[in-house]
Amino acid sequence: MTQDPLLQPYQLRHLTLKNRLMISSHEPAYPEDGMPKDRYRAYHVERARAGVGLTMTAGSASVSRDSPPVFNNILAWKDEVTGWMKQLTDECHDHGCAVMIQLTHLGRRTRWDKGDWLPVISAGHEREPAHRAFPKMAEDWDIARIIEDYALAAERMQAAGLDGIELEAYGHLMEQFVSPLTNALDGPHGRDSLDTRMRFMMDTLAAIRARVGPDFIVGVRYAGDECQAGGIDKAEGMAISRRLKDSGLVDFLNVVRGHIDTDPGLTDLIPVQGMRSAPHLDFAGEIRAETQFPTFHAAKIQDVATARHAIASGKLDLVGMTRAHMADPHIVAKIMRGEEDRIRPCVGANYCLDRIYQGGMALCLHNPSTGRELEQPHEIAPAATPGRVVVIGAGPAGLEAARVAAARGHAVTVHEAAGHPGGQVRLTARSERRREMMQLIDWRVAECERAGVRFHFNSFAGEEEALADTPDTVIIATGGLPHTEVLAEGDGLVVSAWDILSGDAAPGQNVLIYDDAGDYPALQAAEAIAATGARVEVVTRDRTIVPEVMAMSLTPSLRLLQALDVTFTPTWRLDAVRRDGNGLLATLGSDYGQVTRERQVDQVVVNHGTLPLDDLYFDLRPGSSNQGEVDYEAMIAGEPQQVSRNPGGRYRLYRIGDAVAARNTHAAIYDALRLVRTL
Repeated sequence: MTQDPLLQPYQLRHLTLKNRLMISSHEPAYPEDGMPKDRYRAYHVERARAGVGLTMTAGSASVSRDSPPVFNNILAWKDEVTGWMKQLTDECHDHGCAVMIQLTHLGRRTRWDKGDWLPVISAGHEREPAHRAFPKMAEDWDIARIIEDYALAAERMQAAGLDGIELEAYGHLMEQFVSPLTNALDGPHGRDSLDTRMRFMMDTLAAIRARVGPDFIVGVRYAGDECQAGGIDKAEGMAISRRLKDSGLVDFLNVVRGHIDTDPGLTDLIPVQGMRSAPHLDFAGEIRAETQFPTFHAAKIQDVATARHAIASGKLDLVGMTRAHMADPHIVAKIMRGEEDRIRPCVGANYCLDRIYQGGMALCLHNPSTGRELEQPHEIAPAATPGRVVVIGAGPAGLEAARVAAARGHAVTVHEAAGHPGGQVRLTARSERRREMMQLIDWRVAECERAGVRFHFNSFAGEEEALADTPDTVIIATGGLPHTEVLAEGDGLVVSAWDILSGDAAPGQNVLIYDDAGDYPALQAAEAIAATGARVEVVTRDRTIVPEVMAMSLTPSLRLLQALDVTFTPTWRLDAVRRDGNGLLATLGSDYGQVTRERQVDQVVVNHGTLPLDDLYFDLRPGSSNQGEVDYEAMIAGEPQQVSRNPGGRYRLYRIGDAVAARNTHAAIYDALRLVRTL
């Protein structure tokens, strides 16, 4: 019997959970036609198979037609959802994993021009800044029908065989009634007292209980403190917690802290890279101590040690490691095998959530199998005939190629021109706020070393070095170099964002940064330069700033840059740079008309992506059997590459990542995984 606190069973009324680890409710945006079909089911079943005790689906499932999903949510108001949820639940139960779902009405946290174009509804007329819709104030008939919708949705989930439900009561309609900031109603559900503000929640819980009976588990995920002036404060949050416990209507509390009506508020509630780990754990522990009631919590608890502390210290009964399970669905299995050091770490990059809030499906920055369980299984199958693979470049693409090839049983050699692995990620991690990124390099290096991959550092490989081991396959993962030759005049007068981050160029005192890629290097260069006290202006021809850095990940950087008085100027492009005495004269143009502006500065920094470092690839093409060609159809279908353009070729040749074109870390790793897993 293990003494690990995380692996102890937990009794939640009649339900025995086999351990204390849970995946909290979240919406990965995998539904099809509003239903949790094969992709959605495979995602949850993978984590159930690997041993997690409880998986919560949806974040959240919509109970009403006038709560149109903005994150491709499950439509719990449709009867057909029952069959799809039953399939998911039955398969998870086969692996001993309990299943719950989160139900909600979004209230004002949606848009009127989605779904059926019905009015957005709330307990007041004020819009939510994040979604911008001005709501209708709820009438009594609205309240009655929405309560009924909740009860019907709960009944569907009970019929599907789920172990329970959770109501989403922060940020969404339920909290819009409870919070004094958003409830402008008079009358029985109005703003006059906590009792009246909570009445909608309590009436909904009572209606659900009347429909599902006393033995179906029901919980609430709610904010115990909104952390904003005029909202629910800690004292009132404690009162809400006690009322929920004393109501006899709920079986557990799932505690969050903060508000989600703005991007910064959402980021504080669900912290990202560079922010403190587990910032609300102690607060959740205070609620558990106050109520002595089953308490769950999740918020940037990304490592096993912190999760173990949360349980061992009595702060929580169940601990959520949701984004961590997106990075590695096999956390529990690895704990049980004594392989905690092999857990693929969540680096907090938030590629998962940020993609959802921009209308995409959740993907993990450095686990491309997440969300693609059907096409790209997490486990790597051994090759029928092991061979020899040479990888040139030890950035994220090259390391993933080496890891996967070695896992298949191939003999793998990696050449890296630098004295250490990491590529562009090493530059990224120089910023203190993004140092967690190095974990995706460190994990791959450790996995490669465990599998016997041979590394040659300070090896600027040419044809001779690449072919010295007579490889069957050569993979070029050499990345790219900054592309700064983008001006009509003055290319030689600028430096790249990489030059600033690497220290090859000292920051100026009056600096213009031209961001024509819209990604992290411009932000990081701005942070590094502004921190010296310099004046910084970031110019972009885009109509929004840094469009490739999504909302939550942008928050910590903007906080810092605003504090340093950095100026952002969208809709202008940099056309030319000329010498002007001891300084530089930058000419700005516009895509919108024949207008120009000038800036007198002492340094111009250009961020315009990278150009492939591909000389070796083209040198090796003539001797390869496939001439470097990739059969995209086979790659997408997960089938082996069989292109043969040169029967006398001695090896197959491929290039991946930024050696092909400037993209991002996920694209580089995904290239490597789906190409190499069939070698």
